[in-house]
Amino acid sequence: MLKLLLLGIGLLLFFEGILYFFLADKLNSLLDQLSKVDPQKIKTISLVMIIFGVCLIYFTFRFYGQL
Repeated sequence: MLKLLLLGIGLLLFFEGILYFFLADKLNSLLDQLSKVDPQKIKTISLVMIIFGVCLIYFTFRFYGQL
């Protein structure tokens, strides 16, 4: 289980690092645009992403057993 957790954290850091690497020039304008978005909309999108992630983890363990 620890191996899977470390793998997940490693993949998260990898993909976020790639995102910031490729968007470094546009990051300030993206943050300005994000500050204009309604916080409730951000919370709703985040909640949908959390639910999708939990379902993905659940079904992965359900159909593929212990990794």
